[in-house]
Amino acid sequence: MIFEKYIGIDYSGAQTPEASLPGLRVYESHAASLPVEVPPPPSPRKYWARKEVAQWLLDQVNKPQRVVVGIDHGFSFPLRYFERYGLPLDWEVFLRDFREHWPTHEDHTYVSSVRDGNSGKGAARSGDSRWRRLTDIRVRAKSVFHFGVPGSVASSTHAGLPWLLHIREKARKPVHFWPFDGWAIPAGASVIAEAYPALCSGNYARDGRTSDQHDAYSLAAWLREVDQAESLVEYFAPNLSPEEREIADIEGWILGAR
Repeated sequence: MIFEKYIGIDYSGAQTPEASLPGLRVYESHAASLPVEVPPPPSPRKYWARKEVAQWLLDQVNKPQRVVVGIDHGFSFPLRYFERYGLPLDWEVFLRDFREHWPTHEDHTYVSSVRDGNSGKGAARSGDSRWRRLTDIRVRAKSVFHFGVPGSVASSTHAGLPWLLHIREKARKPVHFWPFDGWAIPAGASVIAEAYPALCSGNYARDGRTSDQHDAYSLAAWLREVDQAESLVEYFAPNLSPEEREIADIEGWILGAR
């Protein structure tokens, strides 16, 4: 086994970064235990806020144990976006540019308020719902720009991207953001990767969980299961042609997509 802890997060782009969100769920498992739900920090709020999840994740990756995290939102945008705005093909530059235009990590900021032009500079960095990444096409997922439809990850992606940069900037030890930091995982590294619960949630009994809970549970369970089967390393090396891999170096890839 590569890892010691497995974390699945079903993300939510609703409301603001400090808001308590019933759709934001976190599950974790260990080598010897099935996933259990992680409650939010003690507070008057009942559910996690995105801001709290980012801090908790930062604490997890700073620990000595090796952790793999699957998060249900897009980690990058289609190449068409980079081409439209003349951005260098560099993921960290993309994240910084995105945060400048979409400051959805700031308190009291809604994704919708940036979309509507009431905060940020979203109009200068907007995409097209017809644009899909190679990985989206492979798993038949919706575009990261397709807002307001069932199964959409557009709001959660636009809400979550600044927090990836926050973790990258604040972590006390290197964290491997797959595949942007390389397809192979360095020895001893913890990993944060994009995940898609639809690829694995049907493998596990619901057992009374809400859909959001079950999605987070399934991600943690699947990561543990494939690592125990010594096949997780195969998912870090999906079957891509050299041309496809070059695209996915920038657009990202969903862990588990073949």
